[in-house]
Amino acid sequence: MYKDILVSIDLGHADSEVRTLRTAIDYARTFGSRLHVMTVVPDYGMSIVGGFFPKEHEQEAIDHANEALHTFTKEHVPDDIKYRHIVGHGSIYREILRFADVVKADLIVLSAMRPGPEDYLLGPNAARVVRHAGISVLVVR
Repeated sequence: MYKDILVSIDLGHADSEVRTLRTAIDYARTFGSRLHVMTVVPDYGMSIVGGFFPKEHEQEAIDHANEALHTFTKEHVPDDIKYRHIVGHGSIYREILRFADVVKADLIVLSAMRPGPEDYLLGPNAARVVRHAGISVLVVR
């Protein structure tokens, strides 16, 4: 049923993301799917903000995220699961949706933290992915 599963991991909350990854692994085993494990390094948004950081800061953040994602998957993904790593850069929900298209995912798996008051006004990334995805989305709480 699901051939390619995109699972988004927030490495800033890696301990709480283990459950999300395990859920994606269970689906991958059940359906013989390939996992695409991704994390997103947010951009600065406004270019004026980026001026406060050294020029190489963003690339260093992407490299660090890639290394951390490899460490995380090595620890938590069993050898019998086929998977690849993806590090996006930019708007979190847009990068998730973009890479879902790139890898031709059939399912997106992501977690949703308990929303705070600001999320009701702006909308959390998980809600935006659910709202805009053209494929099924499994939200793990």
